[in-house]
Amino acid sequence: MTKDRCQREILAAVKPLAIAYHRCTGKPLGVAGEIAEYEAAGKLQLRLTDARNKGYDAQRGEEGIQIKGRVLDDRDTNRRRVPKLDPETLCDTVLLEPDTLEAREIWEVPFSDVKVALMKPGSKVRAKGSLRVGEFRKLQGARLAYEAGA
Repeated sequence: MTKDRCQREILAAVKPLAIAYHRCTGKPLGVAGEIAEYEAAGKLQLRLTDARNKGYDAQRGEEGIQIKGRVLDDRDTNRRRVPKLDPETLCDTVLLEPDTLEAREIWEVPFSDVKVALMKPGSKVRAKGSLRVGEFRKLQGARLAYEAGA
């Protein structure tokens, strides 16, 4: 069995469990990051790197790309944060549908624009290396790389 097929089968089995766990407990199961990486790689033709690769999760040619995933419902678009960002690496953020864990949107932002945003004073969230989802979408250079149904 290929690595891709193995990942696809495992994630297909995990998604319903993660959805059921969240409905039952109100807490995430903690697999959104792995699902987001796999979704982004497939939809944007990226090559996933091995686990624990410093600074990025996938590559497009020689370019390293970090992938951050968030399960997002329409009620909390601006409150939810993109996990801690490495301002030295191109960043894709995958926003997952809460009921299916399928990619809703994938936003891509050059690392230079992330770095500028993180350096702005006056925010405890930015000081910790993170941005709210709404801020990330509005960054200079942000582009919608994928949208479900488009």
